[in-house]
Amino acid sequence: MPLLLRALKYARAGPYSAVGVLLGVLILLSGGTWRSWRGTLEFGGGGFGRLVSRMPQPLRFSAMTLGHVILGVDTAALADLRPHEHVHVRQYERWGPLFLPAYLLSSLVQLLRGRNPYRENHFERQAFALAPARRAMQRDPGRG
Repeated sequence: MPLLLRALKYARAGPYSAVGVLLGVLILLSGGTWRSWRGTLEFGGGGFGRLVSRMPQPLRFSAMTLGHVILGVDTAALADLRPHEHVHVRQYERWGPLFLPAYLLSSLVQLLRGRNPYRENHFERQAFALAPARRAMQRDPGRG
């Protein structure tokens, strides 16, 4: 990918990535770990993971993405959900600063329709649909 195009994608997702890095530092300070993986930073575990795991169901999550930063409850969740979360990274690159408002609006629309605001969210449906293909490509890089 041309360097300029890659830089533009990182810049579009940059504000959310900055928030993710700040949260990542808090995860590290709580005993968590980090690693770099294919253009993203992953933070997880520690007190953050324990806190999120105890949250009530509507707020609990195993991993979430902010720009090019993925936050997870532990390294196993990060590894398992990596293909799904990388779809969200591409969505941040495509939508830029509009991603989070569009994501929240999609959830609100589904909630008002009486549907599951997470599972029926347009962006989540796309991530669930594309993640199996990405997982297969990770196992066999020659595919796709």
